[in-house]
Amino acid sequence: MATATRIRDFDEFSEVHAFLLEASGIPTHLHRRLFAKLASETFDGGEFFSVEPCEGERQRRLVLSAESLSKESDLFLVDHAWSFRLPDALKQLREVPGLAERMAALMCVDLDKRGETEETKNEELDRSERNKIAFEIVEKEMCRVKENGRDIVSWLEFEELGIDDDMLCSLDLSTKFPNLVALNLWGNKLQNADTVVQEITKCKNLKALWLNENPVLDSCSNSIAKAITESLPGLEIYNSCFTTTFGSWALSFCGGVIGPDNLDFAMGISPTLNEITTLDLSNRCIHKLPEEFFPNVLPSLSQLNIRGNPLDQMSTGDLLKLLSSFSCLKELEVDIPGPLGSSATEIVKSLPNLSMLNGVSMTVIVESRKHVVDTALELRLPEWAPMDPLPERVVSAMWYYLMTYRLADEEKIDETPVWYVMDELGSAMRHSDNANFRVAPFLFMPEGKLNSAISYSVLWPTRAVQREEECTRDFLFGVGEDKQRSARITAWFHTPQNYFIQEFRKYYQDLESKALGLLNKDLHEDIKQVTGSILPSDGHPLRVFTDLPQVEEFLTRPEFVLTNEPKYADIIWTSLQVDAELKKALELNDNQYTNQFPFEACLVMKHHLAETIHKAQGSLEWFQPTYNLETQLSQLIGDYFVRKRDGLDNLWILKPWNMARTIDTTVTGDLSAIIRMMETGPKICQKYIERPALFGGRKFDLRYIVLVRSMRPLEIFLADVFWVRLANNQYTLEKSSFFEYETHFTVMNYIGKLNHKHTPEFVEEFEEEHQVRWKEIHGRITKMIRCIFESAAVVQPEMHNPRSRAIYGIDVMLDSLFMPKILEVTYCPDCTRACKYDTEAIFRNNAPIKGRDFFNTVFGCLFLGESNNVTPI
Repeated sequence: MATATRIRDFDEFSEVHAFLLEASGIPTHLHRRLFAKLASETFDGGEFFSVEPCEGERQRRLVLSAESLSKESDLFLVDHAWSFRLPDALKQLREVPGLAERMAALMCVDLDKRGETEETKNEELDRSERNKIAFEIVEKEMCRVKENGRDIVSWLEFEELGIDDDMLCSLDLSTKFPNLVALNLWGNKLQNADTVVQEITKCKNLKALWLNENPVLDSCSNSIAKAITESLPGLEIYNSCFTTTFGSWALSFCGGVIGPDNLDFAMGISPTLNEITTLDLSNRCIHKLPEEFFPNVLPSLSQLNIRGNPLDQMSTGDLLKLLSSFSCLKELEVDIPGPLGSSATEIVKSLPNLSMLNGVSMTVIVESRKHVVDTALELRLPEWAPMDPLPERVVSAMWYYLMTYRLADEEKIDETPVWYVMDELGSAMRHSDNANFRVAPFLFMPEGKLNSAISYSVLWPTRAVQREEECTRDFLFGVGEDKQRSARITAWFHTPQNYFIQEFRKYYQDLESKALGLLNKDLHEDIKQVTGSILPSDGHPLRVFTDLPQVEEFLTRPEFVLTNEPKYADIIWTSLQVDAELKKALELNDNQYTNQFPFEACLVMKHHLAETIHKAQGSLEWFQPTYNLETQLSQLIGDYFVRKRDGLDNLWILKPWNMARTIDTTVTGDLSAIIRMMETGPKICQKYIERPALFGGRKFDLRYIVLVRSMRPLEIFLADVFWVRLANNQYTLEKSSFFEYETHFTVMNYIGKLNHKHTPEFVEEFEEEHQVRWKEIHGRITKMIRCIFESAAVVQPEMHNPRSRAIYGIDVMLDSLFMPKILEVTYCPDCTRACKYDTEAIFRNNAPIKGRDFFNTVFGCLFLGESNNVTPI
């Protein structure tokens, strides 16, 4: 056997990898450097970078440890710690030694398994030590008051000191500090509501009080708030929120004028607001801004944050007018949608003096026409329960870290994408819209062939970076607003839910407005047999050209004869799309009959099927909520948030637009996973049927064959036989089962073991198991199928062509109430079972139907005007 020759020099490397080098975006002047590092397997990133914990050790970040790196001055190889096909992920994590542990450490989901940290030890201070600290705080403040005079105000910080009800009483704060204006008791052990209210309300001059995260609030939060605020009318801040009486004191606190370290004013003297330049009023439950919030009181205000406030007692117009009166205001942060409206571009028009809105410059907003802008998004950190095994934690957390590619060579592209996790160095790179590095996958083929390929990622600086600067990459490099960037960032960050919910509501209202549908207006025709037979009057057989082996084998009627010359055929029956290119190649003409209709993509491509049904009839019970991820991601996210808020099922199935056999199809309830899987090709996201009807505890679906003679008038027939397709495993909604193909999918012709069930046996056993009548179910299914084709006929009238005849596969599932749901419509369906198995008609006195006669029946119906073994619907 010949030994494969390795690539020996740069010129050969460049020639073999020309396409990969161009696609990667690696600067041309670094290609030679890349080859040198690949050839010598040089991983020198550790000499330039270091990894640091952040976000309370729940994440890591990459920083430059070298003195500096100039733009595009070098590149670094990053190894792939884990590469896999998605269905294999959980299995590998469970079975590959050390993999789950490494990934859990890399993704910071093993914190509770690393042993006790110093922080945990510090939290175990005994009660006497905590009490000692509290009394020391009191003594120190008493000394300060004594030194400065009794008119000086006091501010006490007792956060997380284990103070209970008895200790609060023993501190006797109201007596020792008559001018106490702020009291922080956050995170203590207070439990008795009467005791807390009694002690707190003795402090008559309180302006701010924090009782957050005390047990007493778990049972009677509202009553305590009412009692305290009524007894202390001067209180402006309660549990971080502003009270209805807040004014200059609360504004001074949020503006940094006063605080525990800035108390140089006497009781009764209000701090001045005229020097405040930055005011953070975020998440203060503000319903209306006070009189003190005015330009002549805050003349220097240049930065304002009003996020997280309803401001529902002010109209949008009044609020915009007020803000526009602040001539120095240059930077504003606010929820979008929110009190200023739902469009960033509209806010910018109303506040022309602004230079930044939510961290984004006015120029960028205007040029990109962004409606939602935000650079201060909260990171979407992984969540897990202590009992969750490491593999399950990793599966939940991995979508923050995953990257993907798809293998291809000169002959074909791999149908299933590869997902991978970069090593500890590469995975520590966090996102930035203004990234200073870029990362690209690269397949090195040391022997010049794909089967020798080794996958790496390549990292290089895109601008100058200095020592200790964080190294970041753009997780959505090359993705702009035209590709839904603001929505896609939700995979990694908590984005404004209100915006997406609003987008979903508008979308749903539009669907509801079509509830009566176009069908009532345009299409209610009686079924009429108008096509008849096309058999020549001279008795000559119809010549058929086909590339389908089953037609070649089983079309045996004398009225038809096979030909190898397509240009002489009367009928073209092919699995290929009959377009202009094919017609030219095969020398076809417009007088030949073909087994496809023009514009049938409105049925057989999944995203177009959804568009067709929604446009014709709006939202229907038999069609699950479906979104085209390429154009309707915001609406899907809104739907997801609404379901999560309302405690509804939130499991979804992602399907490629135009792939069969469940290729690249995934079931998940993880929003980040849904968004990230857009990267492997165009998909729809459809609400998963979580509670399907089961057969012996297993999931199943039904394959029907529809024969179409004409689209206008609509003339369609249903084959008298349908086929049941059974999953192999018992159905479950356990999260780990979503990776099990044979649990959640039913097509076993290509994967798993095919368990054929004869239709009459299935119907008899199903009726007995569920105590239902199949005839009633069948009636609902045929009505649904008719409705699908009616929708297509109205939405796409160009489908009609007198020279078109076709069969379609219709996949149907029943829910737990035995109501049908359409799954998809398939062009040129696989008819292997139809030809292989003999069976009986369900509703024609169990008349025998021979499998070998299937295509004789199909061609007889479509081209000879017959109706044997088919039923018009």
